[in-house]
Amino acid sequence: MKTAAFYTLGCKLNFAETSTVARQFMDAGFQKVNFEEGADVYVINTCSVTDAADRKCKKVVSEAKRFNPQACIIIIGCYAQLKPEEIASIYGVDLVLGAREKFNILEFLPLIEQAESPIIAQHKIKEANFFIPSYSLGDRTRTFLKVQDGCDYFCTFCTIPLARGRSRNDSIEKTTAVANEVAQKGVKEIVLTGVNIGDFGQSTGESFIDLLRALDNVQGIERIRISSIEPNLLTDEIIAFVSESQHIAPHFHIPLQSGSNEVLSHMKRKYKRDIFESRIQLIRQVIPHACIGADVIVGFPGETTAYFEETYRFLNESEINYLHVFTYSERANTPASRMDNKIPYNERKKRTNMLRILGEKKRNLFYSMFAYTRQQVLFEAEHEDEFMTGFTPNYIKVIAPYNPLWVNELIEITLTTPNGKGYMQCID
Repeated sequence: MKTAAFYTLGCKLNFAETSTVARQFMDAGFQKVNFEEGADVYVINTCSVTDAADRKCKKVVSEAKRFNPQACIIIIGCYAQLKPEEIASIYGVDLVLGAREKFNILEFLPLIEQAESPIIAQHKIKEANFFIPSYSLGDRTRTFLKVQDGCDYFCTFCTIPLARGRSRNDSIEKTTAVANEVAQKGVKEIVLTGVNIGDFGQSTGESFIDLLRALDNVQGIERIRISSIEPNLLTDEIIAFVSESQHIAPHFHIPLQSGSNEVLSHMKRKYKRDIFESRIQLIRQVIPHACIGADVIVGFPGETTAYFEETYRFLNESEINYLHVFTYSERANTPASRMDNKIPYNERKKRTNMLRILGEKKRNLFYSMFAYTRQQVLFEAEHEDEFMTGFTPNYIKVIAPYNPLWVNELIEITLTTPNGKGYMQCID
């Protein structure tokens, strides 16, 4: 029996798609093994949001060849769609598949043995105009369910529309059927993922709130978590529904990107700062215990010291609870890469560190609000150094001594204090 190993770079959507590709291999008779076991075939699903993601791909290829010099190495994902020739030039790569081809990966395997050089199968992104349902399984206790793909927004810094195409999705009926399939496998939590999930319905004439209502009725799923939603698409109706639902987690991750309206305009975002602020205020009114996170890009061209300080003050005063901070990096074929007034890299890193420190302070403050309260935690199967981790409904990450009986179970425990490493400690 041939073996296959899989490695995912990037977002939750990539994890969902990697897991789906892995199941295709297993259905074809492959045995899935750990990366370091020297597999016959390695599939690396790539990201290309930052230049660091590109570099990581090259490192993973090198590691795969170290574990098995004779291995067949296949690259899929956003980096593969955007720069297939660059990937094909990496030593050890045998096959590069674009967005249209990646789910037909098994059809290309017989061609590799006959090829004298790396094979590239990649078409223009407009030809990737179909939706392939995907979900992760076995990698984590929580399942990442792909409900949407692509994006129509074309922000000036972003390559995603070039890598994944236009916004599209399956019908609510088909998406709910996949969720029921996941529920039958004993999964307790589904994380809804996509590129721009609030835009759900563009290709079917439906809406994200209708999807939430349908998924809320799926039997067997205890929690449904919204991975990320744009502030202009996070409607009053959605917030109200989450406040009333027994299954939708009180957790919102809302991309902000900048607290300066001037910078937001240059980014071509679909909202101004006051829209984001109004969403936070409404959530706090109707779901006071909700956890709210935000994405921020630091060092965008033209982000003066004054604009950065404006962002810092806004985030400091805002009732958000954690930050995902990204250092801006130029991406080929984006309008932002051609803009003037580039910020020196050292200054970008300095600003990034300032916001990450602020984000940690906010996270610890939020965690402290729940010290010595009883909370329900869904513990993960993964564990390290005799400890395991899990999440409360409002996204507090909890660490506890490993107990196999707690894996994939909702356990009510008493939280104690933050440990300073992003976790909340607990006692049984």
